[in-house]
Amino acid sequence: MIPRKNMVQSIAGRGNDVIFTYQSSKAEADELVAEVEGMGRRAAALQLDVGEAGTFDAFAEQVRGVPRGWGADRLRFLVNNAGIGVYASIAETTEEQFDRLMDVHVKGPFFLTQGLLPLIADGGRIVNVSTGLARFIMPGHAAYAATKGAVEVMTRYLAKELGPRGIAANTIAPGAIETDFSGSVVRDNPDMNEMVASDTALGRAGLPDDVGGVVASLLSPEMGWVNAQRIEVSGGQHL
Repeated sequence: MIPRKNMVQSIAGRGNDVIFTYQSSKAEADELVAEVEGMGRRAAALQLDVGEAGTFDAFAEQVRGVPRGWGADRLRFLVNNAGIGVYASIAETTEEQFDRLMDVHVKGPFFLTQGLLPLIADGGRIVNVSTGLARFIMPGHAAYAATKGAVEVMTRYLAKELGPRGIAANTIAPGAIETDFSGSVVRDNPDMNEMVASDTALGRAGLPDDVGGVVASLLSPEMGWVNAQRIEVSGGQHL
């Protein structure tokens, strides 16, 4: 998962106002709002658990009110980035783990996007987040990678079904990134970091700055003819 902070910074840095979500860290979210406002843009932080689809109607109403307060009536972009990780073999994965992964990575983005579609302007753009693990195999990630495979298929369907409205949908698939995801294993475990670096063409693990800008680029007018694509952002991991 790409850190919300980096992604928001990159999108705001290209001259966009931003609505982003947080699950529990309100203080950090408020700091990010202040940072974006310091950049001369507007920002709003809304609480959301993407694994709780029953809250999406109320959330959509919250979202609806934000651009109105900014003098707009539509969203131009939607980025589905929430994620959790589970490390377990197929033999060891529990039904509870599987269901939670599906709720957060598949059911959540599907129905959240559905609920927000009336708010997205024609000609808008959607970016979903997959993983390099949907292409290359590392045992212990089967359930997680399977949900991201579903995200990639869902993205292509979004592109086709929303094409008449001029809305493009793409997926980015990051490789191993130095974040706090999955217990910060890539960032804080030297052996894991070295293994990733040795298996990556550019010779290091990824950093948040390597990915946030790609998302912001996909939302830009210059990328308007890129649609229904899976764009791997891994530095050439596991070629």
